[in-house]
Amino acid sequence: MTMMFEVADLSVASPATVSRCGMVYMEPASLGLRPYFTSWLNTLPPKVAENPGIRAKLETLGDALLSDACYFLRHELPEPVATVDNNLLQSLFRILDAYLHDYKETEIKKVLPEKVDELLAMVPELFVFAMIWSIGTTTTLAGREKFNLWLRERLPAIGVTVPEEGLVYDHTYDVKAKCWKSWYETVREYEVDIKMSYNEIVVPTLDSIRMKYLTALLLTAGKHVLCPGPTGTGKSVNTSEMLTYELPAEYQTLIMTFSAQTSANQTQDYLDDKFEKRRKGVYGPPVGKKFVIFVDDLNMPKKEEYGAQPPLELLR
Repeated sequence: MTMMFEVADLSVASPATVSRCGMVYMEPASLGLRPYFTSWLNTLPPKVAENPGIRAKLETLGDALLSDACYFLRHELPEPVATVDNNLLQSLFRILDAYLHDYKETEIKKVLPEKVDELLAMVPELFVFAMIWSIGTTTTLAGREKFNLWLRERLPAIGVTVPEEGLVYDHTYDVKAKCWKSWYETVREYEVDIKMSYNEIVVPTLDSIRMKYLTALLLTAGKHVLCPGPTGTGKSVNTSEMLTYELPAEYQTLIMTFSAQTSANQTQDYLDDKFEKRRKGVYGPPVGKKFVIFVDDLNMPKKEEYGAQPPLELLR
C-alpha cells in the first residue's frame, strides 16, 4: 500500500517522522503555471475535448492572460489573506468545470455536436468571468478597481466586451442569453412579504447575490466551497437561504454548527445518523438525492496540544 498525504508544516514532527515522509518538495515558483493548465486541459469532458477549437482557444487565452494576471496581482494588488498562484488557478478551473459540467455525457443524457459548437463561441467570455472570480477577487476594494482597469485594457485583444458601466465585477455572463448582464438582473425585484417576521427579512445586496450564485454554481458541479469573511456579514443567513430555496430538488441539506466543544466522534455520529446504507461499506443519501453538508463556524473546534483540530481532520 502507498499512503500519500500532504502536511501544512512539520513544526511538531520529530526528525524520525521527517525522514520517513519521503518528501518531494517542489518550489511552486520554479514549476510555473503551465503544468497546471496542461493537466487541467487533459480533464476536459470527452465531447468538449474532441472539438479541437475549444482546446486551442483555451490555450490561447491561458497564455495571453494567466501569468500576466498573477504577476499583476503579486506586484500591484494588496491581499487581506495571502494566496498562492497555483491555488488561484485551481479556483479558475473549478468555475470553468462548473460550466462544463453540463457537457458530460451520462447513460440518459447525450451531448449534441451543435451544443459543443455553441460552447466554442462562449469560451472567451466564460474564461474571463472565471478569471475575474478567481485571480481578481482576493484583493481589496481599491485593488479591484486597479484589476478592473488592467483587465479592460486586455479585453479587446481577446474579443470580449464587458459593459462599460461599473466594474467588471458588477456583471455576470448569462449562458442562456449569451450576453453580459448586471447581477441585479439575475434576481427578481425584491418585495417584502408582509407575513414575514422581522428577523426573516433578508434584502439581497450585490455581494449576497454574487456569493449565492457562485456557491450554487460550484455546489451543483460537485465542488467544495468555503465562505470566509468577517463576523456579522450574513454568510450563514445567505448560505442557508440559498441551500433551502435555490438548489435543484434533488439536493438535500445537512446543517452542522461547530462549537469549541465539538469532537470528531460527534461529527462522525451526526453524519452516520443521516446516511443510508446502500450496500456493504457504502453509505449515502436516499436514492436519487444528493447531500450538501453545510458546516457553520468551521474555525470553532478547540485546538489540541499540537495544533490539530480533529473534526476538521475528519472532514478533510
